[in-house]
Amino acid sequence: MTTATAQPETTTQTTARAAVITWFEIPATDLERAVNFYENSLAIRMQRDPGWPGMAIFPHEKERPATSGCVVAAKDAQPVDGGVTIYLNCDGKLDAVLGRVAELNGAILEAKNHIPGVGWVAQIRDSEGNRVGLHAVV
Repeated sequence: MTTATAQPETTTQTTARAAVITWFEIPATDLERAVNFYENSLAIRMQRDPGWPGMAIFPHEKERPATSGCVVAAKDAQPVDGGVTIYLNCDGKLDAVLGRVAELNGAILEAKNHIPGVGWVAQIRDSEGNRVGLHAVV
């Protein structure tokens, strides 16, 4: 009897991808509350599409490859504080975003700190209970 083992896909190309992350979803038990949290803390407008009920998409450039994501009404996923952490871009407005988090029923988990060569980062808990990172180069 022989057993097959999975082999990594091989390619002759060595070109790096433009981005590792192409899409993310942040689960929400109350979609409207979550949309309110992100729109008001980040001072943005999220896109709603009648063809995709239960989802609100973060603003992004329409050009390919566009990295973006959404807040989605959780069916089988639940908000969590200890899972994977994504970082949202807050260039030029990190202090303002952090200033709005608490009033929108979120919490600052890790205060703003500087990482040389990376920029400024902080971590928050959103209105749904998810741990989310914030990043700013400036």
